[in-house]
This record gives sequence, C-alpha cells and structure tokens, in this order.
Amino acid sequence: MTETGLYPAEILIPEGVDMEKWACVACDQFTSEKDYWDKLTAFVGNAKSTLKLTLPEIYLNDNAEGRIRAINANIREYLSGGVFKSLPRGYILTVRETPFVKRRIGLVACVDLEKYDYKKGAKNLVRATEGTIEERIPPRLKIRENAAVEFPHIMILFDDERREITEKLYEKKSEFIKLYDFTLNMGGGRVEGYFVPETENLAEKFSALLDEQRLTAKYGACDRFAFAVGDGNHSLATAKAHWNRVKETVSEEERRTHPARFALAEFNNIYDEGIYFEPIYRFVSGVNRAKFIKELKAATCGHYTVADGDSETEVEGNAALPEVISAIDGFIKQYTEIYGGTVDYIHGEDNLLKLVKADSTAVGVMPDTLNKSDLFRYVSESGSLPRKTFSMGMGVEKRYYLEGKKIR
Repeated sequence: MTETGLYPAEILIPEGVDMEKWACVACDQFTSEKDYWDKLTAFVGNAKSTLKLTLPEIYLNDNAEGRIRAINANIREYLSGGVFKSLPRGYILTVRETPFVKRRIGLVACVDLEKYDYKKGAKNLVRATEGTIEERIPPRLKIRENAAVEFPHIMILFDDERREITEKLYEKKSEFIKLYDFTLNMGGGRVEGYFVPETENLAEKFSALLDEQRLTAKYGACDRFAFAVGDGNHSLATAKAHWNRVKETVSEEERRTHPARFALAEFNNIYDEGIYFEPIYRFVSGVNRAKFIKELKAATCGHYTVADGDSETEVEGNAALPEVISAIDGFIKQYTEIYGGTVDYIHGEDNLLKLVKADSTAVGVMPDTLNKSDLFRYVSESGSLPRKTFSMGMGVEKRYYLEGKKIR
C-alpha cells in the first residue's frame, strides 16, 4: 500500500461513441438553470452519454427514484454492450482548456478511501475542504450501491510548489499514448487525455511531498496532509459511505484490494495556473428583499456584497472569510426557517444577477474570494471550511464525467 493513498487503476474509457455527447458536466452544477439541462438533453438525444449514467441534482425532486433505476439499467446495458475499453493499470494525464484558462493539468488516479475522512478536524492524509451535509449523500448512495461502475467529477488538490509531478508529465506528454482529444459540449472548452503507465513511479513522487522538514516549513507543524478535496466533496463522501458498508460484508483479506475501497478522481496541483478559486454566491428567493437585507446586515460582520435586483451594496467588516460565510449561512438558515424562502448556490456574478433581476422576491449574497495559497494551511490549522466557500473555477469549467472504474 502506498504512503499517500494514491494508486494507478484499470481505467475504463468509452470507444465507438461520440465523445462530445459522451462527456457531461458535474451533477451539482446549474441547479437553478433547467434550460442548461434541457439543451444538453436535446443535444445528447439517443447517443451513449454519461448524462444517462449520473443524476443531475436539478432532478432530485423530479422522479429521482425512477431516474436512479434508469441510471443503473443504463450502466448494465453499457457494460454488457461493450461500450467500455479497459486500459492497462496506470493513470491518465488530462489537459483541459476552458473559456477562462488556456491549460489545466490533471492526473486521473485512485484514492484509497481508508486514507480519507470528511469530518471536520480529521487529520487523515486526504481531507475535505468544506463541511459535508450528510443529507446530500443518500441519493448518490442509492446510485452507487447498485452500480458496477463509478464516473468521477471529483478533483483532489495537492500542494507541489516546485511543480515536479504533473507539470513534468505534461512536458513529456508526446511520449504517452493519446486516448482522447475533443470539444466539450455546452461551452466547456476542450480536453485531451494521455495514458501514463504505472512505471512512472508517481506514488513515490507524491510521497516525497510528505517530507517532515517540508511539512513543518509549510504548515508550521509536521502535519501529514497529502490531499485536499477541491471539488466533489459530497461525491467522495458518498464513495466513503458505500465502502464503509461494503467492507463489513467482506473478509479482511478482501478489504485490502476490493475495488469499492478505491475511488477514481482527478488530482491537480494547487499551483497549476489553470486552477483558480471563484466565490460561490447565495441566491435566496421567496423573501421580502428589504427585510432580508436589513436583518442580514445586522446579523453579520465582515466584507461581502448584497444585490436586490436594482442595486448592489457593499457591506464592510474585518472578520475572516470563513467566519463571514458561516454567519451568512447561519442567518439564511434561520431566516428561511422562520419566514420561508429557499437558497441555492450560484457560480458567476452575471449568472447570479440575472437570476435576482428576474425574481422580485430574490436577493443575491456575494462573499469574497478565498486565496488558493491559503487553503492547505487553513485546513491544516482549522479543519474544513464552511460548505460552499469556494469553487474551482466557473460552472462550465467543472470536471466532465468521462472515465470510469469498476467498483465491484
């Protein structure tokens, strides 16, 4: 077993399909924009697609049970129909271009779920960066518990300021077999993938990041912290919950290598120029605008901006960003429980303001942006951030479902 919990895998990729229709964006995006999913559904049509193997969260209250049954049936059909090709044990180097960045380098590999814990204050090698809402796990778990294959949108960050791992692989990508290169639908940009053989000894290179002197210099203490979950916290938490169930049904020997113990993810260096943090905005609807804003200002202390559709007001304060977000979310929860209303989480100021202007009962709350260089130190010192503190880029830049791995 490796020191960090990162492993190569026998990754599944589709063959004989229209790749532009195959890949689709993460399920937790565009949850207030049904038009996005309607257009994507129309574009995919009858083609083979990961859209039919995942459950976009906009449909959680729209026949979710029926959709989950269809998802599991589609997975079985794709497996038996020869849609997937299994690669030799190894990794995939991904190179993503988006409307906002020229290049984002990633490495698709497995993470050992025994090395991961999403609870606040956990000191595992793999840690959540935000608070996990356990109520969001059951719908995903219903899919996973009857599925033979997983498809990840999880992105896990590592702290390699010297850029000695994925960047070095990128420099010699011409030596690797190209697996795919295509345009992503719905304005997602473009993605390339290269097969990286197990012989690259990447586990050892990641283990070097755990050098005691290096950790002490970076974080002020020898905190053995290898990976921070940047995107897909709840999906990885679902994989953990599923594994916790499975491991109770298998022998100690089977636990060592059971495929459900290892979750597929894309690993990214936090110093990669293509990795940037965006704030996640709160879209609150079904409220009295004036009353909500007045009470919000009285209940919070820190810097953020609030929009009511006609204007934007900057609120001043010196509290740290995690404290500001906790206060905002605490107020929204209390207010909506008393007076009614709903909250959604939106990427992009333009998207938020468009939604607020279209709804006379809506308010937009815009916290500041987290500095990405502060992430590892903050999680090391204080544990996970409040949920929805930051987003790795805009909605269209999220990881698209593309590769798979068997979990049975």
